[in-house]
Amino acid sequence: MIAPADLQKEALRQQMLLRAVFGDARPGVVAGWLRDRPGRVTRGLQAYRANAAALAERVLAAAFPTVAQLLGAAAVAGLARAHWHAEPPRRGDLAQWGEGLPDFIAADPQLAAEPYLADVARLDWAVHLAEQAADAPPLCGPPAGLAHLVSNDPAALWLQFAPGTTLVSSTHPVATIWQAHQPHQPHQPPGDRIDAGERFAPVRAAFAAGVGEHALVSRDGGWRADVRAVPEPESRFMHSLLDGRSLGSALQDAGAGFEFEPWLILSLSQGRIKAVLTQAPATLEDAP
Repeated sequence: MIAPADLQKEALRQQMLLRAVFGDARPGVVAGWLRDRPGRVTRGLQAYRANAAALAERVLAAAFPTVAQLLGAAAVAGLARAHWHAEPPRRGDLAQWGEGLPDFIAADPQLAAEPYLADVARLDWAVHLAEQAADAPPLCGPPAGLAHLVSNDPAALWLQFAPGTTLVSSTHPVATIWQAHQPHQPHQPPGDRIDAGERFAPVRAAFAAGVGEHALVSRDGGWRADVRAVPEPESRFMHSLLDGRSLGSALQDAGAGFEFEPWLILSLSQGRIKAVLTQAPATLEDAP
């Protein structure tokens, strides 16, 4: 059995190594903790830092592909290194690292000329989480409790969505930007390519009009996430439901411009609704 003092010493040694990797400690100071000569420690740390920087770049480019396309490889490499240093991973699964990047981008004065970039990063991260979410059990027929919509007061009903469903609201056309950077556009036959000018025409039009968008993120029935812009009444409705409010409250929040029946038909056809509950779940992910 390892003594507590030995465990504490090993934890301190690992902390010193991490500090050195991120440039917060001198190799000569760390050498004693790493039980090696300063020269070897310096060379080892240089290799660690190079590998960490390359890994950070790959991880962020995978989780934030739209941001990566907008900035370009060189800028993403610098951003990844800076963010890795400012907010190093705290979990063993690097796929979970990057949550703080949107706020990091928003606070970076060098990116102030691109104010939409932070919200694009938030949408990229929402898509990333949706595609990493656990699969919901396959539905054999309609969602559980669907008949409650006919027999119960909406004020006493709650809708539960499939994992990964969320809404990203922005003063910028984030859904249009995201769609324009996908390898295949909606309703595009596989193998067809759309001219870049045509792909980005909606983005230019949206910026010219100065419109913002509410981007609804959901799984498309498989593991891939789908993004579509939703109008203001639907965004109010979805925000309310995703905040855990009842169907009746959500309908009030949506207002007169929202039509529930077409929304319900589309949501059922896309497998977005997991269950209709007669009591509020403890969490949005709780199974009925």
